[in-house]
Amino acid sequence: MKIQLTDKKEVFNFCEPYIIAEIGANHNGDMNLAKKMIDSAIECGCDAVKFQSWNNNSLIAKEEYEANTVYTDCKKKHFGSLEEMVDKYYLRKEQHFELRDYCIEKGVDFNSTPFSKDEVDLLNELGVEYYKVASMDINNIPLLKYMAKFNKPIVLSTGMATMGEIENAIHTIEKEGNTNIVILHCIAIYPPETKDIHLNNIKMLQDSFGYPVGFSDHSIGYSIPLASVALGACIIEKHFTTDKDLEGWDHKISANPQEMKIIVNESKTISIAMGNLKRVVSQAEEEKKIKFRRSIVINKNMKKNEIITENDLEFKRPGTGFSPDEAKYIIGKRISKDLSNDHIITKEDIV
Repeated sequence: MKIQLTDKKEVFNFCEPYIIAEIGANHNGDMNLAKKMIDSAIECGCDAVKFQSWNNNSLIAKEEYEANTVYTDCKKKHFGSLEEMVDKYYLRKEQHFELRDYCIEKGVDFNSTPFSKDEVDLLNELGVEYYKVASMDINNIPLLKYMAKFNKPIVLSTGMATMGEIENAIHTIEKEGNTNIVILHCIAIYPPETKDIHLNNIKMLQDSFGYPVGFSDHSIGYSIPLASVALGACIIEKHFTTDKDLEGWDHKISANPQEMKIIVNESKTISIAMGNLKRVVSQAEEEKKIKFRRSIVINKNMKKNEIITENDLEFKRPGTGFSPDEAKYIIGKRISKDLSNDHIITKEDIV
């Protein structure tokens, strides 16, 4: 199945992957930093930059704030309370428009993950071409139904989800008449242990649901997302920062520009190299056959009318004469003229 993700990009399994630089909240509430990250993602060759759309009321309950929670499941730099960080880091409405306009000016796709119906409306007002569902919301059925009604492509992250939850989320979207779905294999640990990544889930999800499957990556470095391309990942979503030492939730597990450039460039190389399932001998290889394959040669001087035996033959480069697998047609034949040792046998040499 093919999904028209944007006006310019159609995605399907084993296509050249659509690369999303997940800036998320790595802008740290600083619009100059956000624009610097956009510029850097463009320089790396990313297709899109993506932020996160939540505010201090739409994502976290009062009880959680009052616990003065600091999340400690990742290598992150924090300051103050959770409430203070959320208040500093969330994008205000006007900042969404500022960043959207900046992306339009720079020629890169803008998107953001909504965490409530109001934020879905905001993104619709911003003109995003597809919606991204965060892993935490795969069982948020009311939000999925609301997104699906707009009939835009929905990119569905599957971190923390069972197969039953993934199936239920997909059916929820489909029941609203929306079959523009791209599934992202995801492990929602920051970063996950290598043994827990299970990249083979990409093929399993392809086979199970019939939709294009991509990969939302939280590993360190670039080897894992590149491996996903060889399994057919149509989207790579990778957290992105200009500096891993900045304060904030996700900088440490994000790709820096050097890593992102490798992901972008090498994913294209891998995608092209994957080719197709049909066995094809290229024109370049056909030409190389002549130089590298072997021909049947005689291993001694022979007189006219001598009978060729198996012991008279050797096989040497170049491949301009009879090939070794044609020896059975040569053995037992008489030669038409005197031939010298190491001569490549041709049709004219056989009676």
